[in-house]
Amino acid sequence: MRELGKELIIVDKDPQKVETLREEAYEAIVGDISEIETLRGFKTKKLSGVLIVSSDNEANKQALRNVKKHFRPSLYCVARASDVINLQEMEEIGADFVFMPSRIVSKSLSRSLERAESVRIGNQLSQWFRKNTGKSLAVVVHDNPDPDAIAGALALKLMAENYGLYPTILYNGEIGHQENKAFVNLLGINLEHMEGRDISEFDEIALVDCAVAGSNNMLPEGTHIGVVIDHHPVGDAEIDADFIDIRPNVGASATIMTKYLQELNIEISSEIATALLYGIRTDTLDFKRNTDPNDLSAASFLYPMADHEVLDQLERPSMSIETLDVLGQAIKNRQVIGSYLLSNVGIIRDRDALPQAADYLLNLEGIFTTIVFGVSDDVIYISGRSNDIRVN
Repeated sequence: MRELGKELIIVDKDPQKVETLREEAYEAIVGDISEIETLRGFKTKKLSGVLIVSSDNEANKQALRNVKKHFRPSLYCVARASDVINLQEMEEIGADFVFMPSRIVSKSLSRSLERAESVRIGNQLSQWFRKNTGKSLAVVVHDNPDPDAIAGALALKLMAENYGLYPTILYNGEIGHQENKAFVNLLGINLEHMEGRDISEFDEIALVDCAVAGSNNMLPEGTHIGVVIDHHPVGDAEIDADFIDIRPNVGASATIMTKYLQELNIEISSEIATALLYGIRTDTLDFKRNTDPNDLSAASFLYPMADHEVLDQLERPSMSIETLDVLGQAIKNRQVIGSYLLSNVGIIRDRDALPQAADYLLNLEGIFTTIVFGVSDDVIYISGRSNDIRVN
């Protein structure tokens, strides 16, 4: 409390404890917090809060009753309880916050164990990099990569360079959506297409935002992987890799990579911080989907370093003529059945315009589910969006 610049007065009925506190420069008085006479000695107008933290539940409840009855009702009260029953009783009396020491110890222990595990995994990844110093590294992302995959690969590339490896980010498919193209262009991210590349050119391979060779990536099935970083569940799939870190509890691979950069004390540029923050935000739908406290702490760490002008531009990308045409056809050809909207936009050149049209039409009043489809190269592409929790 003193570190926060707050004046603190301590009350204890043990004279020896009070004397010890005074010797340590604390303001302390002898008294029983459950007795109203003790509380009457304070200038209540100056009090901003009362902390009732003795180990005696009954004394704490009585002190709480006295504070609520004789002090101003708005005075903030924190109380200590040893169990759930006393916690509930103190809340009923009017405590603004009640804590249980056992829970605090448990949470502290949990955080300590989580921290220790993070350090252990970080050291393992660091050892893998050191063992492969001087080698070439293919950092492979999933097909048609999204900002989370690209940002995670960018962070892994930075880490590899710090340990003397020569990394190249590889992808297959297309970088679709106007937002994703703007993301790569605005941040100047260098990715190479896997088409025509021989993966055997590289000494080592890393997978980011995917975990299994040959599953949603162009690697041959059974390929041995050096490093796997992902946040998607893999079920019973067998992964042949030296180092595996898959955390289904977090909302983005960019979160995992941010934690590594913090753990290994690697300097982060504004561009990489922006990429990682945008990757976390997009994969968690701005922290509304599959969000873990780790996502929030990673975002909090990245926020001061990110380029917010670039983030504003990414959130309002320009719309291509093709997307505008598809959107116009989707509106023109819409069919509404209850809260469902279906639309056939015909022949399309850019299939990534479909999800943008589906998203836009979801804003129509009374519409909770949209399905937009079109044809390209004799293939029917469908994009669906829904706000209806009953729809899978």
